[in-house]
Amino acid sequence: MSFSIAGKTAIVTGAANGIGLAIARRFAAEGANVMFADADDARLQAEIGEEAETGGAIRYFSCDLRGKLAQANLVSATLDAFERIDILVNAARKVAVSDPLDPDGDAVEEMLRVNALSALRLSQLVARRMIRQAEEDRQTEGQVGAIVNISSIAARRTSPQLLGYSVASAALDQITRSLAVALAPYRIRVNAVAVGSVMSASLRDALRDHSEFRDDITGHTPMARIAAPGELADAVQFLASEGAGFVTGQVLTVDGGRTLLDPVAAPAH
Repeated sequence: MSFSIAGKTAIVTGAANGIGLAIARRFAAEGANVMFADADDARLQAEIGEEAETGGAIRYFSCDLRGKLAQANLVSATLDAFERIDILVNAARKVAVSDPLDPDGDAVEEMLRVNALSALRLSQLVARRMIRQAEEDRQTEGQVGAIVNISSIAARRTSPQLLGYSVASAALDQITRSLAVALAPYRIRVNAVAVGSVMSASLRDALRDHSEFRDDITGHTPMARIAAPGELADAVQFLASEGAGFVTGQVLTVDGGRTLLDPVAAPAH
């Protein structure tokens, strides 16, 4: 079984930092052509600007992926650079604390736009390109494309202060399943990775302001630690590779066992 993605072309969103950056760098290290996409132009340039200028297997594109024009331009830029798209990783996401009792501050609409709808629209756009590529190449066997979404265990947990983020994560899981069924006849697989606590930029900032939060996280995680972004890259590479050729519509949980725990302990004897 091969987990190779060498020679493939991938778009990775949210690639300026954290999980997205780790995934994009892993793909490039494994021999893929990679378009790093993010809204943070300064961070993109700081992370990969010099590498992208060499004309090799790395490019970057700065845009707000909530806009249809920006998404179309991203796809065009990728095709201009590498001529095709084989893999899409929707890793762009935002976490926002919200007030579940305040309709103006519950963040539901914002989280849906950023974390779910932008991934859906970009997936639809890229899938059409993958299908066209297969038709032009007269490809009748094998994987035509793979889409991997970065979701969260928040979709299955209840935290009122993360109402918008939780709702968007649940929506993204359902988008993953629905697209998997719709695209299966075209040999395009769609899966997701539901992450627990990963040392992303947002979590690092939260720990800086609330150091006690680390103990709370590790205390509720059987493996008693916070994951490194590279550990998510392992799971994403598997799902993007032909080694996962019969895997579609799945939400793979990578959380150190956190969702296995019932926070209410049994009474002491």
